[in-house]
Amino acid sequence: MLHAPATETLPELLLRPWRATDADALIAAYRDPVLRRWTRAPVTTTAEARRFLAAAHRDWADGHRFSFAVLEPHPAGETLVAQVILKNVTEGGGDAEVGYWTAAPARGRGVAPHALTAVTDWAFARFAGLRRLDLLHQIDNPASCRVAEKAGYRFQEVLPARPPFPRDGHRHARCRPARECPSRPGR
Repeated sequence: MLHAPATETLPELLLRPWRATDADALIAAYRDPVLRRWTRAPVTTTAEARRFLAAAHRDWADGHRFSFAVLEPHPAGETLVAQVILKNVTEGGGDAEVGYWTAAPARGRGVAPHALTAVTDWAFARFAGLRRLDLLHQIDNPASCRVAEKAGYRFQEVLPARPPFPRDGHRHARCRPARECPSRPGR
């Protein structure tokens, strides 16, 4: 489990692998039309939630994809506020990718960059060969540009549309501390 401590302006966050008991919260988060707009595989039924959670568990076991449920603790329990994922991790590989989504009630409060920073720091600490993390999003999603910049991911380039992305995209990158992020050819 990762912990992103509260600051003067940011809430405390707990980040952990998904659990089977997260199914209802996951379905509730995906009821948001904004979230569904930016995802390729919305979770709208109990069966879809079970498949999502089983895949997340398998991915952790395989060691190439790490999906974190992002929770905000409250006296009465925890609330699911986001997901951050580290993907395309290979043994000794230098590059990987991050992605995220934020539940509707948590948007605009700094949750996404706070959680993304926690996972980024964890990834660089855990994977010695990891040099660079990319964050990709469609060009018509300015909120993702703001999240990337707040989490220290610098804009690198515009990428041409290609399936499954229907529009051009942006690539933002963050490199291991004390390293420059060179541009890379398109996705």
